[in-house]
Amino acid sequence: MSFHDLPKASWLDLVRYVDSTLASERYADPRRLSRFGRKVYSQCDEDGLLARIFELIGTTDQSFLEFGVGDGRECNSVWLLHQGWRGVWLEADPSDVRRMQTTHEHWLRSGALRIVQARVSAETIDRVIAEAGLPAEIDLLSIDIDYNDYWVWKAITRTSPRVVCIEYNATWPPPASIVVPYDPTRSWSGDNHFGASLAALAGLGAQKGYRLVGCSLSGVNAFFVRADLCGDRFVAPGCAQTHYEPARYFLTELPSGHPAGIGETLQV
Repeated sequence: MSFHDLPKASWLDLVRYVDSTLASERYADPRRLSRFGRKVYSQCDEDGLLARIFELIGTTDQSFLEFGVGDGRECNSVWLLHQGWRGVWLEADPSDVRRMQTTHEHWLRSGALRIVQARVSAETIDRVIAEAGLPAEIDLLSIDIDYNDYWVWKAITRTSPRVVCIEYNATWPPPASIVVPYDPTRSWSGDNHFGASLAALAGLGAQKGYRLVGCSLSGVNAFFVRADLCGDRFVAPGCAQTHYEPARYFLTELPSGHPAGIGETLQV
């Protein structure tokens, strides 16, 4: 059942839940990233969180790499495309790629978007990035492949994104620092055995020179900013205990308004 199928009272309950949560003392600090969530085309409130991050640290060439985009209707860089960004999507499912060649034809034709059909793995990710022609520094890397996310991020050396958005397993709360064993043949089976805990990702981020700056209120995605760009713009310290949001997966049913539709827009 989708949000639009719920009784109106249930809609209001979800909205009130979000409002009451954000009104609590934990979210009082104006640097708390979760305060700025907003959904346009993202799964939950990631569009607003990314907008706030780039408002604070600025952008360079407004470039992105995202993998695990599905059919391209609900992911973290669709709204960026509408705002003039350029980038690459990696998607393994050939039917999704064929569908996007029609629905996203405007951006493909203009060169703003390139879609590469590829199954992402730790062994191949750097080669795929090199073949995609991405620069040494991009503004955003978004990872959502539902199982090996930790291992693929660890393997990336060909590009140094300023911001990383990556899915974490919120059912494994801090201080647990655990990750599923790497297996390029595995994918998510629908249970809670997937990915990595937030603490594990925070540790990996620190090793790669990134600081955890916040999570989506739904407990789905974590956001990292390259440490040299952080300053005092975000709540510190950048550890899992500070920024962990529990699994509130029901919040992914909150819409931005009308159901998402993909089509050409003009900047005026």
